[in-house]
Amino acid sequence: MDLATRYLGLALANPLIASSSPLTGALDNLRRLEDAGAAAVVLPSIFEEQIAAETAERERLARLSEGFPEASSFFPAGSVPEAGPHEQLALIARARAALSIPVIASLNGTTEFGWIEYARLVEQAGAQAIEINVYFPPVEPTLDGTAVERRHLAVLEALKRTVSVPVAMKLTPAFSAPGAVIRALDAAGADGFVLFNRLYQPDINLAALRPSRQAILSSRSEIGPGLLWIGALAGRLRGSLAAGTGVETAEEVIKYLLVGADTVMSTAALLRHGPAYLQALLEGLERWGQARGFASIESLRGCMSQAAVGRAMRMERGDYIQILQGFTPILPGAQGGE
Repeated sequence: MDLATRYLGLALANPLIASSSPLTGALDNLRRLEDAGAAAVVLPSIFEEQIAAETAERERLARLSEGFPEASSFFPAGSVPEAGPHEQLALIARARAALSIPVIASLNGTTEFGWIEYARLVEQAGAQAIEINVYFPPVEPTLDGTAVERRHLAVLEALKRTVSVPVAMKLTPAFSAPGAVIRALDAAGADGFVLFNRLYQPDINLAALRPSRQAILSSRSEIGPGLLWIGALAGRLRGSLAAGTGVETAEEVIKYLLVGADTVMSTAALLRHGPAYLQALLEGLERWGQARGFASIESLRGCMSQAAVGRAMRMERGDYIQILQGFTPILPGAQGGE
């Protein structure tokens, strides 16, 4: 079975991409991911707030030593951070030199200057594409949906004016009309979309009486929004579609491809099982495709998309009603469904 595909105009050996995570932050791990079959890698995000904090700390320590040159010797080696994303840029350059698969940078900015400046730097460092993560939960009650959508468009337009490499947008499903927003971004020049980024929800540590911010890895139960919107948008966009949530087994990979995803990204499964797990995902995909007579990824992609199946909105509404009315509750004392 021919697993070759394309994403953001890049030719890939297969549809599996190792998405941005701590696992992609070390060159040894990147080599392991490539050896296990990753068709591309997305490096950890460059966070504008982190760079700003490191710059402020450097300036603070510099002020402390003003007039006392010998004072700098009291700072332990490596305790004064360099200003700017030097480590991240160096990783991009090393990864490009060491890997034969595409290296995609990830940006998570807060200001127009940050988006533009770091996009320019990662392109210069050798990134073959840029994934922009506009992580912007609209939790301010006075902020309306139009303002949120305009911010996404403004970020995209600024980057497209700055860099020549492809730009993908990693989005959350938290829009009133995700399809319309994605189509507008596609028309504005986005080269692809990663659907979806997860909004990390707050919790409370009752023992310590303070907020709890523990990261919870995604599970296969979370693929629903991605299946819905990739299936609805496949064949209707200029840009690429990447699935990015809930991939635990080859089954989720297959489902995403069937609704029309060009590529499938994995974070949680690789963090749980390690880089070598990519090989299991690829083997499961290939076995399933061959058993059903698919000669290539192209022949199976989109078979279950909305455009291919021809489902109308009234049928989606009908499915909703049937699902709700068809559920049989388990009642106390009931046996054998009686």
